[in-house]
Amino acid sequence: MILIDPAVWPAHGTVFSHLVSDTSLAELHEFARAAEIPERAFDHDHYDVPLSRYDDLVARGAVPVSAKELLQRLVASGLRMRTTERTPKRVVALQRLAESWQELLPGHDAIGAELVERWTESHRHYHDVRHLLQVLTALVQVGPPTTPDDDRTLRLAAWFHDAVYEGTEHDEENSAQLAERMLGRFLPTRQVDEVARLVRLTRTHDPDEHDQAGAQLVDADLSVLGQRPGRYDVYVRDVRADYAHVPDELWRFGRLRVLDHLLGLTPLFRTARGRELWAERATENLTAERARWAG
Repeated sequence: MILIDPAVWPAHGTVFSHLVSDTSLAELHEFARAAEIPERAFDHDHYDVPLSRYDDLVARGAVPVSAKELLQRLVASGLRMRTTERTPKRVVALQRLAESWQELLPGHDAIGAELVERWTESHRHYHDVRHLLQVLTALVQVGPPTTPDDDRTLRLAAWFHDAVYEGTEHDEENSAQLAERMLGRFLPTRQVDEVARLVRLTRTHDPDEHDQAGAQLVDADLSVLGQRPGRYDVYVRDVRADYAHVPDELWRFGRLRVLDHLLGLTPLFRTARGRELWAERATENLTAERARWAG
């Protein structure tokens, strides 16, 4: 059932209601699409809708309930997303990234600042500092690197893997070349070459069977696929915003190709820990999203 609470939450010069389903996110998204609620209004387990839409949404079938009842029924449905399960706020991501860079390459603040500037470009919605933090966090989860040098190489590859992002097929290559230029001034050639190789690998997400570092990086890059459905749907929302210039029908066609590619990767996650943490839920998320666009 679709539920809506009173419009009492202030923002942007008006007040907002929460629109939720106590059954499934699929039901919620279907209702929102039919009501022409913009995708950007989705926030993990609800849509934020302004007072001006309240009467129309009730007329369309949303059931008015109190804020307390809405929360209780959302929790009981299992769809409620706790703060720790949500995509981190950008300000939180920036703080953690500043700490991470100081541990990674102390004394090279200028490079860190340039990378952060790139990751905070205004046209980025998914491929921003929150994604970078997700990848760095997931690298820790997939298991320890073989050596301390491998650890630094992997983390540098994470920092550079989407440092150039224009939404084109050349982004990974341009990011790898940026790593070569910036790191080649002071790191050993062998390590710089490995960072660039790993960055290029994030284009195909298909490392060789014995490529441990490659497996760890691509698993970390794809770890968002295995999050709870509410967070996965925020990822889809933000990827769509990255391609806002693409018409809906072309987006649907292109997204289906991406989903088919990911579902065709066998296995999707290359490390044992990645498969344990994310594989089952990722397959469920990808399959549900494919049904959404195919329908």
